[in-house]
Amino acid sequence: MTDMKPIQVGLLGIGTVGSGTFNVLKRNQEEIKRRAGRGIEITMVADLDVARAQAVVGPDVQVVNDARAVIANPDIDIVIELIGGYGIAKALVMEAIAAGKHVVTANKALLAVHGTEIFAAASAKGVMVAFEAAVAGGIPIIKALREGLTANSIQWIAGIINGTTNFILSEMRDKGLDFDVVLKEAQRLGYAEADPTFDIEGVDAAHKATLMSAIAFGIPVQFDKAYVEGITKLGAADIRYAEQLGYRIKLLGITKRTPQGVELRVHPSLVPTKRLIANVEGAMNAVVVHGDAVGTTLYYGKGAGSEPTASAVIADLVDITRLHTADPHHRVPHLAFQPDAMSDLKVLPMSEVVTSYYLRLRVTDEAGVLAKVTGLLAGAGISIDAVLQREADEVGGEGSTQTDVIILTHDTREGTMDAALAQMQSLPTVLAPIVRIRKEELN
Repeated sequence: MTDMKPIQVGLLGIGTVGSGTFNVLKRNQEEIKRRAGRGIEITMVADLDVARAQAVVGPDVQVVNDARAVIANPDIDIVIELIGGYGIAKALVMEAIAAGKHVVTANKALLAVHGTEIFAAASAKGVMVAFEAAVAGGIPIIKALREGLTANSIQWIAGIINGTTNFILSEMRDKGLDFDVVLKEAQRLGYAEADPTFDIEGVDAAHKATLMSAIAFGIPVQFDKAYVEGITKLGAADIRYAEQLGYRIKLLGITKRTPQGVELRVHPSLVPTKRLIANVEGAMNAVVVHGDAVGTTLYYGKGAGSEPTASAVIADLVDITRLHTADPHHRVPHLAFQPDAMSDLKVLPMSEVVTSYYLRLRVTDEAGVLAKVTGLLAGAGISIDAVLQREADEVGGEGSTQTDVIILTHDTREGTMDAALAQMQSLPTVLAPIVRIRKEELN
């Protein structure tokens, strides 16, 4: 077995993750060979910056500026796609599959949007598409869901799966600063990109939650059905009030099985401070999975970076190397369930989701305001868990005529809450747009 010639790998894109993959594979090659049963070598690299790529890989590896030359090379068994995005990356992945190559990718955007088509093409061709690196960087969460927890009926998953936003929220909490200030700092430190839209608007987290949802519940990837809300509107005041009530605010990717269908949503959430996941700070990632047999499990680690992500890419290379010659029907299916046994369980619109809420109302400091507000909630059948009323001078300084009222509710349907909020907002004593943040107990 060990005298088989090494499996040959072509790498498309040798940026942060690509160079990490090359370096870790080289550094640990003996150990990896002992585990995989044969050597794994990156023998060809495509990158637009040929000189820079050649400097990373040295003189023994062929570097080209055309990814299609890698796909066309008959000696290449596996193609690693690290270009990203939906454009050229999709064409290259489909061409690699058509050429009978296995694919390893870190591209969550591509798979969350086009996964159904890509996995079908791979199945038809008998090749594997592996994507451990696409969700939560170095944390082996895809493997845990597909294999380790396969006995379970998964009930729900909640994850901090975007390091940029978690870093920003941690800084906002530590320093009491507003979002805009911290974003600039995060960009200066390299935690946020020049165009941070995908991160701060929750899109990146939603791509990852979509993939986990498909694997957990055996449904197709349906990114277009996800509810996506970022952190751009969060204020320092709400982070502070949440803290006083025993909560931290985190951007969570949540997917949950209910009798009505699947919830798939990304938004800021209040999480009890006593939960482990509430204490995940900085750019770290963490995913909580609840299964019927195992109960609650937690996966924590680096969600990005050169070598952490490389760790996941190489684990996929090893898997494919071991299974390369195996009967395709005996491999773990891409989305954990056999392709002909997918469920048509629907993804619920946000209005049908049931959760609890944090509400903050800026109101006139006069008698009877609170009674009116709680009356409207009671009328809508929404029960109140806690009320925090600030002294007017704490909120607006000495002699202020305004105050903040914070209300925590019990579980209610989002659609019901929307209607109640509209009524509350129209009260003349409510002086600013009501802040609504969802609350997840995760118990």
